[in-house]
Amino acid sequence: MFQVSHLHHVAIICSDYSTSKHFYHKILGFEIIRETYREERHSFKLDLKVSDHEQIELFSFPTPPARPSHPEAQGLRHLAFAVTDLEACIKHLKAHQIAVEEIRVDQLTGKRFTFFADPDELPLELYEIV
Repeated sequence: MFQVSHLHHVAIICSDYSTSKHFYHKILGFEIIRETYREERHSFKLDLKVSDHEQIELFSFPTPPARPSHPEAQGLRHLAFAVTDLEACIKHLKAHQIAVEEIRVDQLTGKRFTFFADPDELPLELYEIV
């Protein structure tokens, strides 16, 4: 049987490496595991720790093609982070001049959530778990 124990990583290709590195490391607070420059690809790869099991891989490439990434576009819809204090997270993001949508309530679970975007307008969600 095919069994998965957990999600290992999500890979993101950014348009401006230093801006995205600052956003994911300094603003969202993900710890840097390792940063590698791959000369042959003119590309950085940054591994960020989300939890003991999950990581974000942040890539830079010289001229990556644009891709639609609105929450309703085909493909990956959004990346959601579980949080225990939604208001504190929203306050932190707003203090860094990051726009945050109004809080919504999941009709199926009754849980509260909101959306914001990374520097490349990739949709990110905060999903409150208590």
